Amino acid sequence: MKLKQHINMLIAQALAEASIEVKQVSVSEATKPEFGDYQFNGIMPLAKPLRRNPREIATEVVSHIDTTTVISKVEVAGPGFINIWLNPLWLAEEASNILKSNSLIDKNPVEQAQKVIVDYSGPNMAKEMHVGHLRSTIIGDTIANLLTYLGDDVIRQNHIGDWGTQFGMLIAYLEEQGVEDMDNLKDLEQFYKDAKKRFDEDEAFATKAREYVVKIQSGDTHCLTLWQKFIDISLGHCEEVYEKLSVNLTRDDVRAESFYNDRLPQVIEKLDQDGLLKVSEGAKCVFLEDEEIPVIIQKGDGGYLYATTDLAALWYRSEVLKADRIAYVVDARQAGHFKQVFRVVKESGLVEQDTLLEHVAFGTMMDKSGKPFKTRDGGTVKLIDLLDESVVRARDSIKDKEDRTEQELDDLARIIGIGAVKYADLSISRESNYIFDWDKMLSLEGNTSLYQQYAYARMQSIFRKYDGEISAKIIISTEIEHRLTLTLLRFEDILTRAARETTPHTITNYLYEVATLFMRFYELCPILKEDIAEETKQSRLALSLLTSKVIKQGLEILGIEVVDRV
Repeated sequence: MKLKQHINMLIAQALAEASIEVKQVSVSEATKPEFGDYQFNGIMPLAKPLRRNPREIATEVVSHIDTTTVISKVEVAGPGFINIWLNPLWLAEEASNILKSNSLIDKNPVEQAQKVIVDYSGPNMAKEMHVGHLRSTIIGDTIANLLTYLGDDVIRQNHIGDWGTQFGMLIAYLEEQGVEDMDNLKDLEQFYKDAKKRFDEDEAFATKAREYVVKIQSGDTHCLTLWQKFIDISLGHCEEVYEKLSVNLTRDDVRAESFYNDRLPQVIEKLDQDGLLKVSEGAKCVFLEDEEIPVIIQKGDGGYLYATTDLAALWYRSEVLKADRIAYVVDARQAGHFKQVFRVVKESGLVEQDTLLEHVAFGTMMDKSGKPFKTRDGGTVKLIDLLDESVVRARDSIKDKEDRTEQELDDLARIIGIGAVKYADLSISRESNYIFDWDKMLSLEGNTSLYQQYAYARMQSIFRKYDGEISAKIIISTEIEHRLTLTLLRFEDILTRAARETTPHTITNYLYEVATLFMRFYELCPILKEDIAEETKQSRLALSLLTSKVIKQGLEILGIEVVDRV
């Protein structure tokens, strides 16, 4: 349910009854339990225009707040803050209704569903995916999962790099090595290095490679066949990574640079017709107001740039896909590029003015020394190797569990290891650089995926021991039950905020709070003790069941699996 929206409505109603006009009412979660469940801090700005004491205004507003149903208590604090306590009977009833409905959010939570395009992962087909692709891939997938869950029409787009000058070099080398010998492409990194070495040392080979670039772009059948063979094999490497990460990207989601090739001349024509193009040193450019550096659209030799392809992609996504919102999950270092590209498409009319364009920026993965994550010899870490190591480390941490078969241990290691890598990334603000730390991410303590999985497994253990029907009726009789129930009812508010701000860490922070509250509830409120009244036992089982559903759904949005036993 939209809990905060419901409280806002009640406060707005009280303000209206007090004949006080406010443009927007927004309550916030109380910072401490002694201050209530929510606080309204919007009285202070009203004091000056109303020429009244803020505490006096707050007192009048409080007198109009209904405290018989949703709200049980309100009080004026400090110079004019309003502290709000919610009725435990109402909270319990709402939580029970959610459990009965088998849906954690409103059936139509998105008031006006949007068509949203999430552009993420974006590997270069010339090389295997490395750790630099991890953040875009899992942040983008989480945002796509979240928006889909909330009811938006989400289109995933994997804008792969497949149309650059290096491809002439690669297909020339592929032809030289023998197209049928696929073993040469098992290690794309080495294949690229070998091709580059030939290119640098053999002028005849380099000339042939340059000729192939022109032939690819002009549609030569032979070169395009080799190019497509290379792309297919390269995509296969990506799909292996996506499968290990449980990421929802398929071949159908691929919209490579080459996909927009036919639109590139049309972009030039459109910008020229609108009078936005100017020639500078032979290149066709767009000069934006307040920007010193122009956006180069076409080089003097007729070649196109990344900006041209991005303009064509945005135009296609607006004109053909009819997107209301387009989110690019790309490294923060590309901020200047996207700022310029977004301005050009809006000023040129290539994209509708009311279409929301977002650069969902993220920082760099660092090692413990605070330097970019590299191999011991300074090379780039392959993403597939990192994921395999995470599973091995997880396997080592659980190898003493004698009650599991080897297959069960393998499955558990995969879930824990991959979940640990993903959660560690998603649990920090995406715009920050973050320290990659194996020990921390595989810890049972703190805000980790294993902590969440352990809490969920503990709940499943309770249900196995009870082995009976669980009533959906929740009764709140203690402070910890009140806090846990209230936090569970905030689930939709949390998801809505995370979707609006594209902040996965909003979800992880919330899940950590839920799991921590549950652990305290588990300690303070015995569930299956023989001397517990049946009604109380059923209520605590129901609250545990609702908690398990919230944790499972939250982790599912993050692309992380749960386990019944850890």
